[in-house]
Amino acid sequence: MDILECSLLSGQWDSKLDTELESRPAITILAKDVIDGKFREVLTSLWARAFFRASGLRDNSYEESFSWQLPSVTDETEKELIQVVLAVASLHAFIQANWTGPELDINPSEVIVDMMNPILISDEVLDMKAVSELAYGGEPAYHLAQHATFLRLAQLIFALPYRHCISVCWWRLRTMIIHEQLLDEAVPFPTDAHDSLGSLLQTLTGDTGDRDLAGRLQLEQGRLEHIFCHDKAASDRFVQAARATGLQYELTGALGRRTKFQQNDLSQLVLLAESRKRNDSPAEAVPDDLVDQSCTPDDMSNMTYSNLPVTLGLNDDTLLEQTIFTSSAPSSTTSQLSHLDPVSQPPLHPLDQCILLSLCLNVRNTSPSHGLTSEQMSPYVARVISHPKNWSVHTMALLLRSRLESGRTRTVERSVLQLQALVDQMPTADSPLPERLLYFHSIPLPSKWEMERELALRFLTLGVVKSALEIFERLEMWEEVVKCWQSMEMTDKAVAIVRDLLEGRKEEAESVILRGKDLPSPRRGKLDSARQAKLWCLLGDLEPDNAVGHYERAWALSKETSGRAMRSLGGYYFARGEFEKAISCLQRAVKINPLLSRSWFILGCTYIRLENWEGARDSFSRCVSIDDEDGESWNNLASMYLRLDSSQNILESDVSGENQPSKAKSFSNRMLAFRALKQGLKYSYDNWRMWTNYMIVAMDVGELSEACRALTRIVEERSAKTGAECVDEEVLERLVNAVTRVPAGLDQSAGNDDRRRDAVNNPNEGHGLLRRVLDLFDRTILPRVSSPRIFRAYARLLTFQSRWEDALKAYLDWYRCSVAGTFEKGETDAEKWREAVNEVEDVVDVLKNFGPRVQGINWRHQARSIVRTFMGRSKDFDDQVEWSRLVEFQNELRTEE
Repeated sequence: MDILECSLLSGQWDSKLDTELESRPAITILAKDVIDGKFREVLTSLWARAFFRASGLRDNSYEESFSWQLPSVTDETEKELIQVVLAVASLHAFIQANWTGPELDINPSEVIVDMMNPILISDEVLDMKAVSELAYGGEPAYHLAQHATFLRLAQLIFALPYRHCISVCWWRLRTMIIHEQLLDEAVPFPTDAHDSLGSLLQTLTGDTGDRDLAGRLQLEQGRLEHIFCHDKAASDRFVQAARATGLQYELTGALGRRTKFQQNDLSQLVLLAESRKRNDSPAEAVPDDLVDQSCTPDDMSNMTYSNLPVTLGLNDDTLLEQTIFTSSAPSSTTSQLSHLDPVSQPPLHPLDQCILLSLCLNVRNTSPSHGLTSEQMSPYVARVISHPKNWSVHTMALLLRSRLESGRTRTVERSVLQLQALVDQMPTADSPLPERLLYFHSIPLPSKWEMERELALRFLTLGVVKSALEIFERLEMWEEVVKCWQSMEMTDKAVAIVRDLLEGRKEEAESVILRGKDLPSPRRGKLDSARQAKLWCLLGDLEPDNAVGHYERAWALSKETSGRAMRSLGGYYFARGEFEKAISCLQRAVKINPLLSRSWFILGCTYIRLENWEGARDSFSRCVSIDDEDGESWNNLASMYLRLDSSQNILESDVSGENQPSKAKSFSNRMLAFRALKQGLKYSYDNWRMWTNYMIVAMDVGELSEACRALTRIVEERSAKTGAECVDEEVLERLVNAVTRVPAGLDQSAGNDDRRRDAVNNPNEGHGLLRRVLDLFDRTILPRVSSPRIFRAYARLLTFQSRWEDALKAYLDWYRCSVAGTFEKGETDAEKWREAVNEVEDVVDVLKNFGPRVQGINWRHQARSIVRTFMGRSKDFDDQVEWSRLVEFQNELRTEE
């Protein structure tokens, strides 16, 4: 890759380029200006004035208006480099205006010249056209994004054909990520850019490649996967990025204190991390005062640097500013990082800090939603905050800490104040622009409006509705404004706002007042089609009686591109039982934006109502491919496989003869259901209904060890509420049967060694299953619940092990809670009495068989006592035929004695 391209990608000037100032001075100076953040000089240069000449821009789209000519440049390679430099300048100018600040010193109207219209086109008209063209996949772009024209120009320039500049595919990826952050919902883009990134990554990871650039590329690819909620793929990318840059990290424990009054040191989570040695990296040149390792944690929280965001102190009467580690070594001594002192770890390279923050995002996405999430994230964030080295990276770390602290009473105040401080610092010039842009593409830093939106949402959680409403109205985020009015039970006010917007009254007034400009009449109150469609959808949500008309109007206004309209209409029809119409709408919605798992889920539920099992299976398959942590979708997918299996069996019931392929397909469907439930239970571990389904399917496919595990979880979850009813006694007996149907002694199992080995190793039968079933009884079921069938199954299992005393005790426990054992005097049910007689006969037989094998027990006396007691309770039945059997038992026991 060309050195100039590498410098543009990394955002750092390479000293090797100083020699090129003589060979190609003009383009090298232009690239250096881009790296230094001098976008005005670049975008008003002679090449830029020639390149950004438009024709008929007022009436045509940007793509149709530009011919992208550089008549003064004949060399093809040089022309492509100039195009890339101008596109990067446009992209970074847009980022400066909307993400990093400070205020941009150039407007689109100073860059674009329309040859057919000598009158200068206003910036408002240019940006309005750009915002309209940036709408994609039915999702509108944020309409108050500043200078959206620059993003649209960068998009079009990077879309031109390139033969010599191999870094263009990477810039397309960066442009795509920025574009995604402008849209209301994530929308999949064409995959052409991904295909060419593979070869570029191979080039960077080769022997002569740049390890840091390779790490950056994988990190940015992971960011895109994160936007699409592909958490597993994103996690893999982040780990590969850490491996590429040579970052070593480990989450471990060390003794420390978290509160001011803590007396005893406890093990605290700490992230040990170390960057690889870099000798020629400009990013390593950090002032000594930024990496002073002798400062205390309290000093660290109070530090402020002129070029870094303000880090607010906690100032709590109990919690310390950060964990104080009293141990100089981690708990694990076998790690490669065991030489690091948790108290004073070395500073990390800023790129490695970006990777840690991305790994922190991955922890948030893939962990269960319980207390461990923040505990796992905090060490990552604390490791980055402890050594601030870059404005953007430190801003992101403080933002993540603010999010973590928003849910705790003692830290929520700093959370809000820190977020407010981050919002206020954006327009300031407290740090140079090149520093802010240096690692911007490597971190998920939100835009200015997204950060303000997050602040408003934080206000809402605290009940400060008025302040939140003011922010939402200023940002013109009307959906959130409507939710605020609804939370105050003022739906009429919300309807009035939406209608004013659609009729142009509110938009016109606010635009003129806030912007302080007299806009031309065609501009007054005009909304682009995507935004107007969204407002009609909002009105449909607010007015259910007229919802269908509003949604259909939104669909028509968007020229059948509004996924929101079809999603809302599909949900409306589904709720009212009009499933055929719902399917038609939802199919259009998922075609426009196939990344929204909720749309696929409702579509699958609609197919279920119509008993279209294949359609439902395909829909739920898409749900779990988008979000593999959706336990409910995994459960429904398994149900669809079973439904398909059942329907196929019905169709084949009229066909005579054996059909081996059909049987194989049936078993395949059941195995797919088993695997789907197994995957879903990872994310719905406490859902006893899913465990019940899993148990039944596991029994059906022969995975008895998994059925045993499922029954364990069901009893743990339900025993306190439902008692013995939580135990599926039929499944329990089948498990015992699977254990006891093999010979009890291994030397008695059939002749060859392979059969004996299978009897031990097979987890679904015999001795391989015995331990699981025993644990099920001893540790789970019997300490919680009991019933006659449970005791009898347990006794059979003990008999299989030749544990005669325990087996006899289990049989006696069975008898005590059986019909005979609980039979009361005065009972009149003859059928119940006959059943009890059979049970008495069974327990007497058990005593006869097991009693002689147990030492220290007078089994004859116990048997006579059982018969005598039962006869005493049931004297009213002495006229029954079965009474003579009881008398015979008594006589036999006396004779044997």
